[in-house]
Amino acid sequence: MAVVDPCLIRSVDATGRPVVRLGVPLLDEYLDFVAGRCRPNTVLATAFDLKVFFTVVAKAPAEVTASDVLGFITAQRAGGDGRQLRSADTDAGLSSRTVRRRLSSVSGLFGYLHVRGDVASNPVPRGLPTRRERQRPRQGVPLVRTSRTLPQILAPGEVDALLGAARTHRDQAMLLAMALGGLRRCEVLGLRLEDLRVGQRRVFIAEGKGGHQRIVPVSTRFFTAVGAYLDLERPATSGSDALFVVLKGARRGQALSAYGVDEILDGARRRAGLAHATCHQLRHTCLTRLREAGMALEAVQAQGRVRWSV
Repeated sequence: MAVVDPCLIRSVDATGRPVVRLGVPLLDEYLDFVAGRCRPNTVLATAFDLKVFFTVVAKAPAEVTASDVLGFITAQRAGGDGRQLRSADTDAGLSSRTVRRRLSSVSGLFGYLHVRGDVASNPVPRGLPTRRERQRPRQGVPLVRTSRTLPQILAPGEVDALLGAARTHRDQAMLLAMALGGLRRCEVLGLRLEDLRVGQRRVFIAEGKGGHQRIVPVSTRFFTAVGAYLDLERPATSGSDALFVVLKGARRGQALSAYGVDEILDGARRRAGLAHATCHQLRHTCLTRLREAGMALEAVQAQGRVRWSV
């Protein structure tokens, strides 16, 4: 039996675009295919999902069966990779949404290999059959159930405490972009100096989720904080066109990373004495407050590029 031992390798190509490899030819070819139609974060997530799957299953793609897939779910539930399966409304272990996403990544791989003729069929079941299979084909029980939960938001006092705990104008500006503009973390990191439209009090989102672009109105407080950051904190020697850069250390002047934003937010949350505060919660706090203030649902959806229903 052939054993697959994937190793996640990240690099950049000659044009500066991120490249993700697993060291397994079939998997790397699939990642190239995914990179041609998805955003870099999706490629990275897919690579990690495949790495986890083949590390647990320890078989070559052509040898994987439906039994292996079901065993993978069981291994995740039992902590096969050091974590446990959980529902979205609990506080410990691995989210069932994550396991479902991993199964989607694995199914995508085998769908690709099936079309190429590398495997005879896709071993990931669509679901478990029920007694109503004849009347309702392909309406079986999902392999992993996920609950539909409302997004958590912060109270006005919690937002003020979080902003007050920010140590720099840069940190405050990033928090304001999410809390008052509804921007995603990746959209905040993707902002460039040229994307600021100060006179219009708007920012241009060039690299939104799924590659979509939009123009977002943001409160004057955001631009005031950005102005103070550019005047007092941003290194004059920075060669990056990113709006938010590292202020000190070996990477001073380079574009801020997602890990850096999370570290900044975690520090502000602890200093503010809050039990919870994430980038996603700040974004949904903004969109929820806009809806509560009377903004039309269509306008809120355009502001945050979300799919909400009533």
